[in-house]
Amino acid sequence: MRRAAPAGVFARLTDRAAIDAYANGEIVARFENYSLGVGVFGAGAANWLQKLRTGVPLGALASEGRKANKEIDLLASRLAGLGLLEYRLENPQTGGDLIVIEPLLRDYRPQIPQLQNADTLVLSRFAYMRRRGTEMVLESPRAGALFKILDPGLASLIATLATPQRVKQLRQMDTFPGLAFLALLVDCEIVLKIDGASENDLRKADSDHDLVLWEFHDLLFHTRSTAGRHTNPMGSVYPHVGAVSPLPAVRPRWPGKKIDLRKFSAEVPEAISSFAQLLDKRHSTRSFDDSQPITLSELSRFLEKTARVISSLKSKPDFDDGGVTVRPYPSAGASYELELYLAVNACEGLARGFYHYDAGANALVPIGASSHDLEMLLAEAKSAMGTSASPQILITIAARFGRISWKYSSIAYALILKDVGVLTQTFYLAATDMGLGGCAIGIVNIDLFAKMTGIDFCAEGPVGQFAIGRIARSRASG
Repeated sequence: MRRAAPAGVFARLTDRAAIDAYANGEIVARFENYSLGVGVFGAGAANWLQKLRTGVPLGALASEGRKANKEIDLLASRLAGLGLLEYRLENPQTGGDLIVIEPLLRDYRPQIPQLQNADTLVLSRFAYMRRRGTEMVLESPRAGALFKILDPGLASLIATLATPQRVKQLRQMDTFPGLAFLALLVDCEIVLKIDGASENDLRKADSDHDLVLWEFHDLLFHTRSTAGRHTNPMGSVYPHVGAVSPLPAVRPRWPGKKIDLRKFSAEVPEAISSFAQLLDKRHSTRSFDDSQPITLSELSRFLEKTARVISSLKSKPDFDDGGVTVRPYPSAGASYELELYLAVNACEGLARGFYHYDAGANALVPIGASSHDLEMLLAEAKSAMGTSASPQILITIAARFGRISWKYSSIAYALILKDVGVLTQTFYLAATDMGLGGCAIGIVNIDLFAKMTGIDFCAEGPVGQFAIGRIARSRASG
C-alpha cells in the first residue's frame, strides 16, 4: 500500500505537558507534578521542540537533515511514550482541528495510505466510540493511536462504515471530511480496506489467522490491562483517594448468628501437614541475594516441579483438538495454553539472556533478544516490585491465545487469567518448598515482549510475570 506525506497533519505537545530545554542540550518534561529527563539532544531537535508548542507540519521533518531526523524521531518517540505528544488533522474548511490523534505506541507516527474511489472500506469489528470526560474518542485495541472526534458529523460517517462502502460513495456525503481522515483510520486498522470477495465474510476480512479467534471484549481487556499499547496510568496510583473511602480489609459481618468453626477444628487435633506448612510460609520476596544467586540445578528442579509435561495424549481420530497434555498444575479444559519465557539476570551455571522453557522436552532454548530489550524487561520488573535491584530470574507467563479461544466463547480470556493465578500459586509453593524466594508481578509489557520474540501480540503474549531467586538475608515480604 503506497503512502503519501501526511499533508494537513501537525505534531504538537499536549496541554498537560511543559518542556524545558537547557543550554547543554538536556530536555526535561514536566507533567502531573512530575519532572522527567527525556534525554540530551542537538540543536535540530531543540528547534523542532520549540515549534511543537504551537504545532509543526510532519512534512517539515524532511527538511531537517538526516542526523536531526534521527534525533527528532527519538525525541518524538520518548514524548509519545510519556503520552505528551499528539497529532492534529486540520479541518480543510476552517483551519481548526478536525481530529486529534493521541499515540498509544511509542513508535507511532501518522501515515496516510493512498485511497482510490473504487476502494471498499469497512469499520473494524474491534473499533468503538465512547465518551471520555466531555470528549468523544474512537479507539481499537489493534490501533497504535486513538482519535478524539471534534466534529459531530464524523460520527455519522463512522456509523455508515458498519457496512462496506466504496470511497466514491463516501465522498458524496455532505459531511465528508476528506480522504486524509479515512486514510489515517486505515493506517491504524480502525477502518479496513477490503476486496470484493471479503464483503460476505467480514470477520475474516477483519482478522488474520490469529485475530479471527479473538472476541472484542477479550482483545480490549488484554491490551488495556497490560502495558505497551496504551498510555493510561497503571499500577498502584490510588486514583480514588479523597473521592471514595477504601473498603475495609475484612468484610463486615452479615447479620445473624455466627457459627464459630474454630471449636470444631479443635475437636480433631492433628499434625500440621507439609502442605499446610507451605501455605503458611508462602510470602512474596522482593529482595534477592545476588552474591549467591540461584543455580541452574535449582532452576531445573523448580521448572520440573511446576510446569513440565508429565504425559500427553493424541487427539481423537474424528476430532482434532491439538492433543492434550498433563502437567503439575490444573488448566481450563486441559488446554495448557501458558508458556514460560525466562529473562536470566543472574543464575550460576546459566548465561545471562532470554530463554523459552520447552515444557515437552523439559529444556531451555535461548532466544536472540537484544541486550537493550532484556535490560528494559528487567528494569520494568524492578520498578513494578519497587526494589533497587533486578530479579535474578524473571519468568514471563505468556499465553497461546488460540489454544483457549478455539474452544471457548465469551470466557476465553477470563479462563487464561484463572490459569495464570493457578500457575502463580504453584510457583509460590514450589519456591517455598525449595527455600527460594518468589514474587508475582502485576504489570507486563505486551509490546516489549512482541519485540523480543518477534511474535504478534494477538498470537502469543504475556499475561503475567514471576520473579524468582535466592532470598536475601533482610527480605521484603508481602
